[in-house]
Amino acid sequence: MRDRPRVLVIAEAANPEWVSVPLVGWSLANALRAVADVHVVTQIRNRDALLRAGWSETQDFTAIDSEAVARGLYRAGKLLRGGTDAGWTTQQALSSLGYPWFERLVWRKFGVGIERGDFDVVHRVTPLSPTARSPIAPLVARAGVPFVLGPLNGGVPWPRGFDAERRREREWLSYVRGAYRALPGRRASLRATAAILVGSRHTLSELPDAVRDRALWLPENAVDPARIPPPGPQRGGGVPLRLCFIGRLVPYKGPDMALEAAAPLLRDGRAVLDIVGDGPLRADLQARTAALGVGSAVTFHGQVPHRDALGVLSRAEALVFPSIREFGGGVVLEAMALGVVPVVVDYGGPGELVTPETGFALPLAERPALITTLRATLERLAAAPAALAPLSRAASVLVRDRFTWPAKAQQVACVYDWVLGRCREKPDFAAPTVTARPPAVAPEAVQAQHPP
Repeated sequence: MRDRPRVLVIAEAANPEWVSVPLVGWSLANALRAVADVHVVTQIRNRDALLRAGWSETQDFTAIDSEAVARGLYRAGKLLRGGTDAGWTTQQALSSLGYPWFERLVWRKFGVGIERGDFDVVHRVTPLSPTARSPIAPLVARAGVPFVLGPLNGGVPWPRGFDAERRREREWLSYVRGAYRALPGRRASLRATAAILVGSRHTLSELPDAVRDRALWLPENAVDPARIPPPGPQRGGGVPLRLCFIGRLVPYKGPDMALEAAAPLLRDGRAVLDIVGDGPLRADLQARTAALGVGSAVTFHGQVPHRDALGVLSRAEALVFPSIREFGGGVVLEAMALGVVPVVVDYGGPGELVTPETGFALPLAERPALITTLRATLERLAAAPAALAPLSRAASVLVRDRFTWPAKAQQVACVYDWVLGRCREKPDFAAPTVTARPPAVAPEAVQAQHPP
């Protein structure tokens, strides 16, 4: 066997010009080319962007045209979501229905080559959703080729006390999301895997006991060191305290809670707040800013190019990101890489990325209690800003050492070595400071701690 494994990377969503899942698919697939001989198979909608990125069709990637099914499901999802950005679970559920057709086309194109031994590993990178089964996994395993699945992430339950936000997000299917475990073919797909990369402990908890021994914790997000400038001057000591929120202005990401918590500091001139992003809450946030009398301390930047967003973020001292249902948290890693101290909720992806040495992961609570805790944290930082400096340094070092795309490619290369029998010991990528953190407050416990 050659030193560099030959890997067929299945990344239905992989696009360097988009954000979220397509950007993760592209970034990981591109980084893996440094550690393996990679051929990427993706959906036809990504073809032009990959060509503009300098990839060669047929040599570097193959575009599969599954639009006959995918386009109709996407339009149905938009209709059910009312033409808005809300209803993410609905859109994902419909996309999952069409994904098996995409894999069937992949097998038509590459099945003979897989059975012939043209590839040492087949790795499905996207979709990230654990609800999307992989019907070709048993066929790949039957051919004697290890099938790697993931990273998988998503489906973090809505915490109690935030039903109003769930309704505003039109997340009707989230009430019955657990039904996906009974979908035909799901268990067969999982049993056929040689390794399963999971992006969160919640995703790990959803796997059947029989396959957990092949699961590895590996968050799906990372940063591109070429796009993230080095940290600026040492944080701490600045007046006013510079705060930043970045994300879609939607209920579950909590920009309104960030504004309410910071209001006393903003009103007294002890802090300023940059809000980067757009969405249905923007008008309400601007009206609330005026009502609180903090308009001169808050800047709404709207939706801006990624480079400009990083520029705003790099001038901040703390990222205030109280999202109560975040799966990955890419913006949290970007902030940490820049030396911007994150203040997040210890629930979902961000709570597993932020350690006591690098930032603040606040206990999950119902809305009033969470705003109170967030406000107290910001008050402490404003009163003792020098405390930010060691957190800033540690956050930047952690991300630049372990959460860049080149570092993640090296980690996945260790997984390839493991499934190919080149190393006997299962890789373990969990940082001791992360595993030592007490578990986040479970949604069921919040009701008892903060009764209505």
